[in-house]
Amino acid sequence: MQPYSTTTTDTLDPEVHFQAKVDAEIRIEPKDWMPEAYRKTLIRQISQHAHSEIVGMLPEGNWITRAPSLRRKQILLAKVQDEGGHGLYLYAAAETLGVGRDQLLADLHSGKAKYSSIFNYPTLNWADIGAIGWLVDGAAIMNQIPLCRCSYGPYARAMQRICKEESFHQRQGFELLLSLSRGTEAQKAMAQDAINRWYWPSVMMFGPSDNDSAHSAQSMKWKIKRFSNDELRQRFVDMIAEQIKTLGLVVPDPELKWNEARGHYDFGPINWDEFWNVVNGNGPCNRQRLRARVDAYDKGAWVREAAAAYAEKRKQ
Repeated sequence: MQPYSTTTTDTLDPEVHFQAKVDAEIRIEPKDWMPEAYRKTLIRQISQHAHSEIVGMLPEGNWITRAPSLRRKQILLAKVQDEGGHGLYLYAAAETLGVGRDQLLADLHSGKAKYSSIFNYPTLNWADIGAIGWLVDGAAIMNQIPLCRCSYGPYARAMQRICKEESFHQRQGFELLLSLSRGTEAQKAMAQDAINRWYWPSVMMFGPSDNDSAHSAQSMKWKIKRFSNDELRQRFVDMIAEQIKTLGLVVPDPELKWNEARGHYDFGPINWDEFWNVVNGNGPCNRQRLRARVDAYDKGAWVREAAAAYAEKRKQ
């Protein structure tokens, strides 16, 4: 942490003053001066995160009525409800930067705004719910825990609660896969099939490699991010490579092996063509996911109108 003193920085250029606060680990709050590029970067990242939470409800919500037991149904309902709450926290954090929620949703529905590409893959069987919890939410936690120390206060505070709930999601996913892996041969095969399909998309969740990332270096300077994409991806691979041993299943990467010299697992090449294809709207479920979100928004118009009318009546 670098020293920070208002007496020595008050006369400086505001951008220098701002960076000095960031370097000193002093949180930036909504009323503080900030560079316009910082504000826009936060809006892009927080809104993309919020969109991912609410779009992420779709592949799992698809299985609520088909869960194999009441207990599993309760767990999945709680998880999907959490995701909706996370979206609300994050939209609220984005609004502190001067952007309206209607605009954020309009950008999502028009395709202008992005959300995590992982949610454009289908959930084909019950084991996929376990794979999403263990792999997808595991990757999310790896990405999001450092955000609890993000330089922007409202985002950092929202992430503290989100990460606590995401840890529950990861545990329920692993427990589901563990039950399947200790069941019949058919159940074990179903768990392995789900891992085969969700592993590489989860590895891609950390975004492009550092050399190809347009925003990573600046976001790290501003301490929006704390670690690079490749650092986080390596941590994730190391974690999964060890945890899967408990499941008695295998990582679908023939090149995965421990590198004693590096102290990490080496892993095979990532199919970046697939990643960019999905990001650019050509994944298995891109159109389906966006259509479902727009349809839900349109059908909920009467609720928003009623809430606005009630608020206006109370105000009068």
